[in-house]
Amino acid sequence: MFDANDLMCLDTKYFQIINVNEYDVTVMSRNTGHYWYLHNPEYPKRGTVIIFHSHHADRTGRVRYHLHGKANTLRQAVKSIRGHDRWQMAGRPPKM
Repeated sequence: MFDANDLMCLDTKYFQIINVNEYDVTVMSRNTGHYWYLHNPEYPKRGTVIIFHSHHADRTGRVRYHLHGKANTLRQAVKSIRGHDRWQMAGRPPKM
């Protein structure tokens, strides 16, 4: 479960906050326009945050997420998102 202290790491200059409750956070990165859905089911152990990611919304506005990873805290999840943004903005390496 996310508490008020956890939610303080969501910088509104960096993220557009779409939805927040005690178990779910949905944000859009203002840098890349990517969507992030962070879920804390508190299972199998307290503090697990599941990170879902989407590059964009489709023409109907629907966002389709894929699993991006996990973190122990919301702060760690935000750090992972910022790292992904840096990688994305630097340009993806060519596939060989």
